[in-house]
Amino acid sequence: MRVPQMTRVIHDSGEGMQKDALDMVSSDVNFPKGHFPDYRIGPNNQIIDPEETHEVVPLKEIVAKETTQLLEQRKRLSVRDLREKFEKGLSGASKLSEEAKRREAASLDRQVLLKKLRDVLDTLKGRVAGRNRDDADEAISLVEALAVQLTQREGELIYEKAEVKKLASFLKQATEDARKVAEEERALALAEIEKSRAAIEKVEKALQEQDSASSSREKEEIEELRKEIREARRIKMLHQPSKVMDMQFELQGLRTLISEKTQLCNQLKKELAMIKRLEQDSSKLFELEGSDTLGSQFRIVPRVDGAPDISSCPAQWYRVISGGHRELISGATRLTYAPEPFDVGQLLQAEIILKADKVTVQTDGPINHASGLEHYVESLMKRADIEFNVVVTQMNGNDYASKSVHVFHIGKLRVKLRKGRSTKARESYSTTMKLCGSRGGGNAAACAVFWQTRKGLSYTLAFETDRDRNAAIMLARKFASSCNVVLAGPGDQVHGGG
Repeated sequence: MRVPQMTRVIHDSGEGMQKDALDMVSSDVNFPKGHFPDYRIGPNNQIIDPEETHEVVPLKEIVAKETTQLLEQRKRLSVRDLREKFEKGLSGASKLSEEAKRREAASLDRQVLLKKLRDVLDTLKGRVAGRNRDDADEAISLVEALAVQLTQREGELIYEKAEVKKLASFLKQATEDARKVAEEERALALAEIEKSRAAIEKVEKALQEQDSASSSREKEEIEELRKEIREARRIKMLHQPSKVMDMQFELQGLRTLISEKTQLCNQLKKELAMIKRLEQDSSKLFELEGSDTLGSQFRIVPRVDGAPDISSCPAQWYRVISGGHRELISGATRLTYAPEPFDVGQLLQAEIILKADKVTVQTDGPINHASGLEHYVESLMKRADIEFNVVVTQMNGNDYASKSVHVFHIGKLRVKLRKGRSTKARESYSTTMKLCGSRGGGNAAACAVFWQTRKGLSYTLAFETDRDRNAAIMLARKFASSCNVVLAGPGDQVHGGG
């Protein structure tokens, strides 16, 4: 008959072990209360503890007591103390592990002895009869009960061993973490100390320099004051008080005059330096502000403070084609200019006449197409009718009174401007027709075009967007090219642009 082996299965997620470990580590930490103290206000605005209502403690003593307790808790919960506690717990866990090993060995020996005892009792039971047989049965049942208890004890020992191993690993990891934290805190503290020491040395050096400078200045000022006092005493002794006052007023007037002359001299020096710098290289005083893409607008702006005012100076814009040759842009005589499709792939220059000198500024690179403009033009060419909403701003160079919306129609054979059903202008493509971007300046120049239908009739049209303006110019020039007509602006030379 074999002794039944009983094992005990215990499900544990490890949280209980960690909680027990934390309890073991922080068991010596004594928190006085787990919540905020609920005091109440007594007579004369005194704070009374409900647990000690028989004795009124002053507020100052309570605050001092709480402060002392918090300081003690802070000392007890320092990183170094936690590391020491973790090391103590680790050593205790190792002792428990060794003891569990010894118990396991003893348990195995007991199992062997109980099995041998059970075999001897079985053998004895077969040899005896009667009352002795009953005694043998009772002894066998006691041995079996003892074996069951021993099995349960072994299961408990195995569980305790597993718990001790988990606790030991947890404490070992916690000890390593505490050691790392302590080393990091020590390194940070040393770094902060070095920074503070360097800052203190820097401040001390600055204070010493300031003290030395201030002391030298104070000595000079005191010496000047002494000289003035001696001079005043001498004047007072030699002259009457009225004469001294007259001299003081005259001295004050001379000082004011000298101050005004000094300011005027400084201003003249600045203007002279500016004139010399302008004579050396006047092109560095101004620059072009704007993007090198269609749809933008260039503006001549000063590059440095104190540059001469050019708001009333004449200007002229040029296209720089291959070989460095310049082509004049007729009508572009303002400080602002909006590039048109005819300028794509070319550099732009502006020339300003400033006090008999010419100042030239130039774009950083050639003008580029706007993103998606060519695809937009191709999609418009697939339509039967290409129309844009425009506003007529000028007619024959004069401001147009009506600001109503017109329709600008671009066809394959002609261009038409109408308002509702009324046609304002309609003209086929010819050599007398001119179409280009507006060159008269203004904030809306990037969205405006100049259209000369024939000699003696011209319009300035404002589109809704700069993309529509550039697309209309490109479409009209493509359709005019199909009719063997080069459509450009006034005075433009045809060289394959746009």
